[in-house]
Amino acid sequence: MNDRVTAHSGNPSESPFTKGGLRGINELEIRPGRLVGEVYLPGSKSLTNRSLLISALGGSTAGDGESIISNALFSEDTDYMASALKALGFSVEENKKEKQFKVKGLGGIIPSKKAKLFVGNAGTAMRFLTAMLTLGGGRATPYEGEYEIDGVERMRQRPIQDLLDCLNQLGADVRSKFNNGCPPVIIKASGLEGGQARMKGNLSSQYFTAVLLSAPYARKDVEIKVIGELVSRPYTVMTIGLMKRFGVSVENQGYENLFVKAGQRYSPLQYEVEGDVTSASYFLAGAAITSGKVRVHGISRDSLQGDIRFVDILEEMGARVEWGEGWVELEGNSLKGIEVDLGECPDLAQTLAVVALFAEGRTRIRNVANLRIKETDRIHAVVTELERLGVKAREYEDGFEIEPGKPRAARIETYGDHRMAMSFALVGLRVPGIVIKDPACVAKTFPGYFEELERLRQPA
Repeated sequence: MNDRVTAHSGNPSESPFTKGGLRGINELEIRPGRLVGEVYLPGSKSLTNRSLLISALGGSTAGDGESIISNALFSEDTDYMASALKALGFSVEENKKEKQFKVKGLGGIIPSKKAKLFVGNAGTAMRFLTAMLTLGGGRATPYEGEYEIDGVERMRQRPIQDLLDCLNQLGADVRSKFNNGCPPVIIKASGLEGGQARMKGNLSSQYFTAVLLSAPYARKDVEIKVIGELVSRPYTVMTIGLMKRFGVSVENQGYENLFVKAGQRYSPLQYEVEGDVTSASYFLAGAAITSGKVRVHGISRDSLQGDIRFVDILEEMGARVEWGEGWVELEGNSLKGIEVDLGECPDLAQTLAVVALFAEGRTRIRNVANLRIKETDRIHAVVTELERLGVKAREYEDGFEIEPGKPRAARIETYGDHRMAMSFALVGLRVPGIVIKDPACVAKTFPGYFEELERLRQPA
């Protein structure tokens, strides 16, 4: 067993997870079993990265405003964001043991006038920082700054032109370095003028979040007119809610117009990050398909995160659900297929695809076309891996359809996509011989995922 490592519930000293995690492990076999027990979630990636950027913009130009972010997620994506802020001259203190960041804001000023940043395949960091860097020296003391943001090869294939066009309508000077609408991005900063801009809503809610987060520091009011329907609306709601927590108001006029009044500032805050609901989805799904029972702590019905809808979807499919104060418990039961629009929570599509394998009847997932510009083309990847398992699946432009069957043993390609690895690992709880390639890719958002999965697994 050179490259393959088998997850097991025996002596912990034999586990691949006790010495440096999954680094250097090319394959991981998941053994069957039921998921039973309690999970305490890591912090939300989406909220951690948003709060890091807000905290850096907060306070005053004197640097006397410190925000403390607790229950923060420490992962590749949040490390790229924190490292970029440090490279730009911000004070960012990390305490991984306490899961805490301390960030000193500078009132909308970027300390360094020039920087080259690398953000891997972290879409939030790429998009949020692109908008932030247009602020330069802020409203009062503008300067000419120049920045470049780059990423891995896949990031260089992920479109960003619509965000650049929106920022340029607001008086920025940003462009794709190779004029192909993708990173690397060049930002020439002299402050963001503001005004009115139009942007298509069907590509990524992160484009809107990027503009909204930095809009309070524009010289004039910022109004974004949404062309068409805004995808992943709950993420925009999350952004607006978090901005309000830090003292900035956004007027949302039916998701057709988003308006930010100039002159507002983020206030330093002690902020506790919610548990990551998307991470919760894997354990809830695992319990649903194995007749298990899992209680997940750190989330509530009124979560800011739109992926909380997954609990209702699993309940509709037949799982038993109970809510408590800061937790949800799910018990597996016989499941039925479902037709569902996941336009507001597309990150659930891969996990739901796996649940569909073990349901009675067809499942159709619609309105997730934007998954094609994620870490991989997730629609095509899901269908490809389902077919590898011997399951009938049909690919559509906006989603896929699954006919439940009897999955067979297979080596699952993950395409460097953390969500492919985490979702398809669940198949191994029901099907012997499921091997996940490149399991370490889960470090992007959930470095301890496989340890948690193994801790909860009761041997079949």
